[in-house]
Amino acid sequence: MPETMLQNHAIPREAAPGFAVMAAGPSGPAARRPGAFAPRSPETAAAETSAAASRFGPGPVWRVGGGRILLPAPFLVAGIVNVTPDSFFDGGRHDTLETAVTHGMALAADGADMVDVGGESTRPGSDAVPADVEMARVVPVVRELSRRLADLGADPAQPDASPPGPGLSPQTAWPPAVSVDTTRAACAEACLAAGAAIVNDVSALGADPGLADVLAQHRPGYVLMHSQGAPKTMQQAPVYDDVADEVLAFFERGLTRLVAAGLPEEHVALDPGIGFGKLLSHNLALLRALPRFAALGRPIYLGLSNKSLFQGLFGLPVTRRGPATMVATALCAVRGAHVHRVHDVLAARQALGLARELFFHRADGDGTGEGAW
Repeated sequence: MPETMLQNHAIPREAAPGFAVMAAGPSGPAARRPGAFAPRSPETAAAETSAAASRFGPGPVWRVGGGRILLPAPFLVAGIVNVTPDSFFDGGRHDTLETAVTHGMALAADGADMVDVGGESTRPGSDAVPADVEMARVVPVVRELSRRLADLGADPAQPDASPPGPGLSPQTAWPPAVSVDTTRAACAEACLAAGAAIVNDVSALGADPGLADVLAQHRPGYVLMHSQGAPKTMQQAPVYDDVADEVLAFFERGLTRLVAAGLPEEHVALDPGIGFGKLLSHNLALLRALPRFAALGRPIYLGLSNKSLFQGLFGLPVTRRGPATMVATALCAVRGAHVHRVHDVLAARQALGLARELFFHRADGDGTGEGAW
């Protein structure tokens, strides 16, 4: 099957990847070493910033299922579809096939580059659900969303035949990819057969080692996420010597394990796991360390939408965390995050669009920026 490219057509290929490039440097295995970023003088930092401003190009390629490629240029947005009665933000709102599919299509219309479907809450303190319950929730939604989203697209054999159809993301020439948020091999395999292109696994193969075989066989996109412990107990006094160093080493080991299992590195995105076995101080340290993670040369996938760190910082209840989420999303894009998993896709695209114009923009020779794209 020929590869098809998902890319932001409102942002050309030469759009700057911003500070992720400045901080990242080489992306090969030799560049992967904890503690590689030493303090810099103001003069050195200014020189690196100037050099980065002249380097234009898309973010790291992310190969997913179906021969497709996701290309952050400079960002991608993942919309959340929780088919659960108890998720921390929207549990019970989309827990039927009809409401979940309707919500997924609305996220696509708002500009999602992918929709992430989950059937088991992973909020702190949550209990696991039986495997058959999870599959009954997510497989029909993945199948129907995949069918409806595919109906929006053009013939992949003729990618330039027509512009995006009604309801398509303004970022892509193809319908959004469908992702399944699961830790189980059987659920992942069923969803991949139903049309999913990405597996988002909060356990990093820890819950079901058999998932590695599914990944090797089907070669979907895969989100490798860090968590200290299972959701039921992960927030019970998590401890780190240096959380950024430990997560960076975790990514190193995980990439090595996945490649050895048969999943090429270009299929993997990295998620530091904000709120998964971390205190407020840990979460903030990880967000500050995004440039170090971006140095691994893989897309950085970030899920901080409406999470409790905004309660810890500002005392915000879950219903009032939207503005803080959008500010943090824009700031993290500048720091090196490529894929942003959010509840409110439209607001996220606006926040990221502002970050793009301010930090990823290349002006014309007269410095006005007119016609830079």
